[in-house]
Amino acid sequence: MIVPIASDHAGYEAKEKAKEILKKIGHEPLDFGTHSPDSVDYPDYAIHVAEKVNNGDHELGVLICGSGQGMCMTANKYPNVRGALVYSHQSAVLTRQHNNANILCLPGRELSDETLEDVLSTWFKTEFEGGRHERRVNKIHSLTDK
Repeated sequence: MIVPIASDHAGYEAKEKAKEILKKIGHEPLDFGTHSPDSVDYPDYAIHVAEKVNNGDHELGVLICGSGQGMCMTANKYPNVRGALVYSHQSAVLTRQHNNANILCLPGRELSDETLEDVLSTWFKTEFEGGRHERRVNKIHSLTDK
């Protein structure tokens, strides 16, 4: 699967590691920047991934900033995006199983290399459970149908 990925300066180092992890688990990262640790504004990079997922060009995406929050807030402005801030194995599982998250938002300054690899591997292999969770995800989407 081609996976659009982007970060700001605070997530740059983690993004570079995440790209290697994605390749290792069988995905092809499509890097929308930033391409250095020089200071940038996270919304300028989040929009590229969010637009690709929102428009259906790509099924899943990854965004990384210092805390993960700014990227997540930006991504969730798009009606077909379900961005999830993920920081642990359990949150990786639940955001896919229960929320059908389609953009993984990571706190680049907070995750060890081991946790980063576990979260990425877990998130990408976990499937949405549907059922009662689908009803709930549909309620979220109904908020933007107005």
